Amino acid sequence: MGEWVEVATVADCPPGSCIEAVVGESIVVVANVDGDYYALDGICAHQGGPLAAGELSGCVLTCPWHGWQYDVRTGKQLLSESIRQTAYRVRESGGTIQVELPKP
Repeated sequence: MGEWVEVATVADCPPGSCIEAVVGESIVVVANVDGDYYALDGICAHQGGPLAAGELSGCVLTCPWHGWQYDVRTGKQLLSESIRQTAYRVRESGGTIQVELPKP
C-alpha cells in the first residue's frame, strides 16, 4: 500500500481539464474525465514533456512537445501498449483530490 497525498481541490480540476501536482520529488498529472479523476506520472516517457500542459480530449492526454498520446485511465501510450506512464490510484475525499503514491 502506498501513501494517500492531497494534491488539489475538486475546484482546481473541473471536468475536461488536467493539472500538475508536485509531491516531494514526484510530478503527477491529474485529469478529470466527466467527473472521474485519473493520475499519471506527469513527465512524458518520450522526451520529458510536461503532460499537464498537454491537451485532454476524452480519456486521451496528448503531450504538448511531440504529440505522444496516453490513455489517462491506464497510462498506456496509444501507439505502443508496451510504453506506459505510471498510473496512480485517485480518490476524492471532502472536496479534495488525493493520489496514492508509493511510500518513499
